[in-house]
Amino acid sequence: MTVSVPGLPELLRDFYGETLLGQVLALPGQASTRRYYRFSVDDAGTLAPGLPAALLVMQLPREGEHAAPALEQARSFIELQAFLRARGVPVPSIHRADLSAGLILLEDLGDETFEGRLRTLPAAQWPQCYAQAIDLLVDLHIACEPGGVPSACVAYGRRFDQKLLRWELDHFRQWGLEALYGELPVAQRVQLDSAFDTLTQTLLALPQGFAHRDYQSRNLMWAPGERLTVIDFQDALLGPQAYDLVALLCDSYVELAAPLQNAMLAHYASRRGFSAAQSAQLVRGFHLVAVQRKLKDAGRFVFIDRVRHNPAFLHHYPQSLRYVGRALAALPELRGLRELLVQTVPGFPDAAGVPASAA
Repeated sequence: MTVSVPGLPELLRDFYGETLLGQVLALPGQASTRRYYRFSVDDAGTLAPGLPAALLVMQLPREGEHAAPALEQARSFIELQAFLRARGVPVPSIHRADLSAGLILLEDLGDETFEGRLRTLPAAQWPQCYAQAIDLLVDLHIACEPGGVPSACVAYGRRFDQKLLRWELDHFRQWGLEALYGELPVAQRVQLDSAFDTLTQTLLALPQGFAHRDYQSRNLMWAPGERLTVIDFQDALLGPQAYDLVALLCDSYVELAAPLQNAMLAHYASRRGFSAAQSAQLVRGFHLVAVQRKLKDAGRFVFIDRVRHNPAFLHHYPQSLRYVGRALAALPELRGLRELLVQTVPGFPDAAGVPASAA
């Protein structure tokens, strides 16, 4: 059913130069507070050359606690879109933006995500898809190396610092642990805080670089012409070198076998020309980041259910913890954290259940 979006007719008229008949359809929502729609022209034959017959509409929340953060993210999105495109990274075009109306008109990339294609392919063909995603990530990282770009870019004014890393770990404790299983006894809370402090300091000492921050299977699109394209880059910042690799290869939405995970790490290192020592450092960093990122994700899925009343992500909670368990198995220095999670999370790491929804 076509829907009405305030301010959209005026913005469409500004872009197309005339009022066109068409359909506005709401697209399924994800974890974001933004809403998305697709506008399709009824009669594409009436369009001037070069104008698209369909486009996406990003609508920002205009009221409530999410309005200001969403506006800041939209500004960041617009700046980073220009930044990445100038460096040859495939990103969607921005046709028009009216932030006063809370609307951005975007290139329509279609509906096929990286995750969606994986679901249609036998596992034997996954390595080829992942190699393409790794190649794109290598190109992105090289194009955006901090030493070779203007420091004025918004991404280089923010980083995964101690405060952010620690907040994300506490987010897991609050939502992925205590909200489900009860407040930790004092002794276990002290142990967990100590382990999180150690992990945070270790992460801060890793090699740093440009991080998309959410380079995962739902943020890569197969655009027309088999063009693998990056979306949702508005939160990019400086972070651990392995961060985007963790987002892709420890994706909560996809169960990726360890051998393929390892093969793609090796592919990335080879494409970057890393030495044996650099490759080993990358793998260790990958496992360290995986512990932090996937704990955060597990907590986030419960938060989205309990606070935003959206239970759709709860069934990804167990996969997140399986990745944490796999990473901890490669990090004997974090044995204490693994033992504590075994004690406090039923079934950790491989048999944790899907949390019940509070909705």
